[in-house]
Amino acid sequence: MSTSAQLPRTRFAIVGTGGRSVMYSHALLGDYRDRHDLVALCDSNPGRMAFYNREFAEKFKAGPLPCYAPADFERMIREQRVQTVIVTSIDRTHHEYIIRAMEAGCDVISEKPLTVDEGKCRLIHEAIRRTGRKLRVTFNYRYQPVASLVKEALMKGAIGEVLSVHFEWTLDTRHGADYFRRWHRDVRNGGGLMVHKASHHFDLVNWWLASQPETVFGMGDLRFYGRANAEARGDFHPYERATGSAAAKADPFALELTGRNKELYLDNEVHDAYRRDQNVFGDGISIQDDMAVMVRYRNRATMSYHLTAYSPWEGWRCMFNGSKGRLEVVFEENAFVGGAADARMEQFGAAIPAQAETVRHILVRPLWQKPYALALPKDEGGHGGGDKRLLDDIFIGGIADPLGRAADHIDGTWAILTGIAANRSFATGQSVRVADLVPGIG
Repeated sequence: MSTSAQLPRTRFAIVGTGGRSVMYSHALLGDYRDRHDLVALCDSNPGRMAFYNREFAEKFKAGPLPCYAPADFERMIREQRVQTVIVTSIDRTHHEYIIRAMEAGCDVISEKPLTVDEGKCRLIHEAIRRTGRKLRVTFNYRYQPVASLVKEALMKGAIGEVLSVHFEWTLDTRHGADYFRRWHRDVRNGGGLMVHKASHHFDLVNWWLASQPETVFGMGDLRFYGRANAEARGDFHPYERATGSAAAKADPFALELTGRNKELYLDNEVHDAYRRDQNVFGDGISIQDDMAVMVRYRNRATMSYHLTAYSPWEGWRCMFNGSKGRLEVVFEENAFVGGAADARMEQFGAAIPAQAETVRHILVRPLWQKPYALALPKDEGGHGGGDKRLLDDIFIGGIADPLGRAADHIDGTWAILTGIAANRSFATGQSVRVADLVPGIG
């Protein structure tokens, strides 16, 4: 790592104190406190900001940060002399804070997804042209060692020109279910899993192929979660929220708000009425849980993609077919979700390991030659080791990046456009030309 190009000390503010904000606040108050300053928080819920200030004092011996309501966002920037705003608010508000920050003279770092629909995306592009400010979108999976190794192998021509990709991503019944009990369950808030979650995956393919989506066709539906599906299976538990509900006791999907979740969410419902523990088999879910997408890219490669949000294991499989062979990746993040399911396994005489081992490998199958495995790098930390490497790149800088992992607003736009097009295809049954969504993207 070079130290000659380290970033100057910068004054940061975070808008949106949900779960994703913690990675940035803890980093700025911890590992990077000698380089930068976190100077303010902005959120619609004053109770959550107060919670984090208590946590910051305990963990980092940090004094309370000034807290501002959304209406006072510009005043926060002026009073605290903010230079860069980190946007980790609810997805549907990303464009609002990105634009307001730029118009107030700040650069922006935004969590993915960049935004939730093409109209908001156009507004962001117009603000960048108007203000000349910079926007970075944080795709931590690009920094995951395994994903980086795949990129390096493809760049070196291990399988020649990539002609097609088959990509499967599964979310287990712990992680996947969580999208159906919190704000993501309303498609207006996050664009559904095609935008909120799959933008990670679509960005990886854009990056791996060094290309952009051209045409998208998809089919998606709510097949597992939601009241109608549970009733059809005879597995409906009649409660709206899990905490304090007797009916939720028999539901393995129920989330009781205790400990940190109680302090962060339940105790602060008085401010915004946000319920973190809704029934994943309740009413009001407007997103899909099983989605299949076909994509054609500008370089003529094609991809078949599938996202499942109710799997017994979590991870991804990606197969690349090339002019000189095939590259196969299997990356299990969790081998299984335990609990009530263990008893059901025993009914069928299945042996339950004390600790299931995850399966991970990258296999290259050249034409006319024996296949060989690539040595897997270590992946400690969040998102398979991607979080720490991303944070180093953002807050230290000067790090050699031959793989081109840093992502700007153009990369962020291409990542969401596949999902936005897929949502439109779900609704219309027709294929969608991606360039029509945001003309002139480049």
